[in-house]
Amino acid sequence: GDSKSASIAGASILAKVSRDRYMEKLDAEYPKYGWAKNAGYLTAAHLEAIDKYGICKYHRPSFLKNHFNTQLSLI
Repeated sequence: GDSKSASIAGASILAKVSRDRYMEKLDAEYPKYGWAKNAGYLTAAHLEAIDKYGICKYHRPSFLKNHFNTQLSLI
C-alpha cells in the first residue's frame, strides 16, 4: 500500500517514528534488553537478555511462548 497511497506511506512513517521513540523510552528504563537497537524484535541478543534477566512488565509472555518451550525442552 505504501507505493500506491501517500496517506498509507505517511502513516507508515509516523508509526515507525512513534515506535522508535517508544523503544528508546523502554531502553532508558530497561537498558539490559537493548530495545533501542532491536526495536522489540526477538534478536539473538534480546533472547539472551531475556534468558539472563527474565522478562519485565513490557514483555508479552504469550509472544515468548515458543522460546520458553524450546528452553524447557533443553533441560
